[in-house]
Amino acid sequence: MAEIKEIIRQTQNKFLNMFEFRGKNKVGNDFRYFVASRAAKDEDLKAVSGVNHPDGVIMYALYGEKKDRVVLIRQYRYPLGNFIYEFPAGLVEKGEDYRECAVREMHEETGLIFSPVDADNMFEAPRFTTAGLTDESCCMVYGYASGEPSRKYLEEGEEIQIILADRDEVRRILKEEQVALMCAYQLMHFLADEEPFAFLNI
Repeated sequence: MAEIKEIIRQTQNKFLNMFEFRGKNKVGNDFRYFVASRAAKDEDLKAVSGVNHPDGVIMYALYGEKKDRVVLIRQYRYPLGNFIYEFPAGLVEKGEDYRECAVREMHEETGLIFSPVDADNMFEAPRFTTAGLTDESCCMVYGYASGEPSRKYLEEGEEIQIILADRDEVRRILKEEQVALMCAYQLMHFLADEEPFAFLNI
């Protein structure tokens, strides 16, 4: 197994930084590897701490009296130079419970009230987003959204459209639009399953 000998911070930004890992690979040769991380301090890097603390949350919310629509956002993302369909999501603040974060972030991004459902930890445990690039992990929180959509709580830099999509619109989105991977997988289940949250009862 590779062994990390030295970690060199490359940047000093608020939300995301680049780190250079140096060490020996599995056959004993020197390596350099660059990692993006939301860690505030070097010791918070998951490669150092060994602790998988969630950096963010992603909310999969059903909407409407029949719970037959799903809450999506269409957000402009700078790395893409374009819009992409995603679930509402956000960063967990220091000391904040990730489920409380989910309620807060849903309201900030959509104006909606989010009510998480009880789910086994196996469904909400923090999972890694792109392990070859970053140590970021996020919890998926499931629940129901109510109220009227509003964009008045968005930050200045956020370009977000709120989408309450039925199955026909979800099918169109998957066929025609750019969609975040984790969102796309869940939307496929939304299309196929009569009860989208049935798997939470496994």
